[in-house]
Amino acid sequence: MPVTMITEPGDERLADYRALTDLELRTRWEPPHGLFIAEGELVLRRALRAGYRPRSFLVDEKRIDQFKDLIETAPVYAAGQAVLEQVTGFHVHRGVLASFHRRPLPELASLLADARRLAILEDVNNHTNIGAVFRGAAALGVDAVLLSPTCADPLYRRSVRVSMGEVFAVPYATLAPWPTALAQVREAGFTVLAMTPAPDAVPLQRLTDQQRGKAALLLGAEGPGITPAAIEASDVRVAIPMRKGVDSLNVAAAAAVAFWELGRGDEL
Repeated sequence: MPVTMITEPGDERLADYRALTDLELRTRWEPPHGLFIAEGELVLRRALRAGYRPRSFLVDEKRIDQFKDLIETAPVYAAGQAVLEQVTGFHVHRGVLASFHRRPLPELASLLADARRLAILEDVNNHTNIGAVFRGAAALGVDAVLLSPTCADPLYRRSVRVSMGEVFAVPYATLAPWPTALAQVREAGFTVLAMTPAPDAVPLQRLTDQQRGKAALLLGAEGPGITPAAIEASDVRVAIPMRKGVDSLNVAAAAAVAFWELGRGDEL
């Protein structure tokens, strides 16, 4: 299957890559079509290793030789930067994009049975934060991520890029109905730890061994934090002690600190 040169930005073979900076359009296009976009060689090769099936690749014509091995897996389209920018809406400085087929999400029951440590996100709708949380989860010993129905799409291009492809390494599922489905997590033996800056929250480092044993760390969106209903459905309110009058951290930074603390006794 040879590389196909594209000279017209309106070519329908590039429909998967159109207006990648338009969040509303991409949200209407990608999930309903069962697709997601990976940007950059490192990310797309991690998607391939994780078993995601490619639909096509779009390559800067100057870098065709770098990606010749992809020809055997799916159609490869090449174009100059002017065409790439008109199609995607930005300068494709990483040199390659890929359209992949999504996979069905795992069943919640099997995910809970296989995990020892979870992250649960409520209303986290910033794609950068979602990607950073997944990268931290992969690096710091979190086995799976559960998302409230209002969370951003982990497979949106920005999320995937910020995670450096680690979103492919951490299984995730949607937890619904929210927040009553937190009861299923607790019934599976997890202690749901709600992260909050409340002054009476338990410092993370003071959790008991039992509370750490099967921990499900619940984090909320920037600003509003965890909703009262979700806190009510949790077991323990926990906090990262702050200094110099700072009340909280960015959710992705807080997640990384908490993931490290909960996994501090793990054998590596």
